[in-house]
Amino acid sequence: LALLLSTDGVSIQEETLGRRTADQQAYHRVVPKGTWFSMQSKGDWSLIGCTVSPAFSFADFELAPKDWAPGKGDP
Repeated sequence: LALLLSTDGVSIQEETLGRRTADQQAYHRVVPKGTWFSMQSKGDWSLIGCTVSPAFSFADFELAPKDWAPGKGDP
């Protein structure tokens, strides 16, 4: 699973989530506050989840438009 991260909406940092630790992969990743992210499956399918902490509030939640991806600037 490719995880695309962007703190400014323009530059992209790509990380691969998976089980091959020798290839610098990890099973999970903490996405810092204020970071845009998207994911792309690198196989036939991916099972993903998103856990938020310390608490989730829809008042603080922003969903980017469907066609947006990191690298296109802030949505």
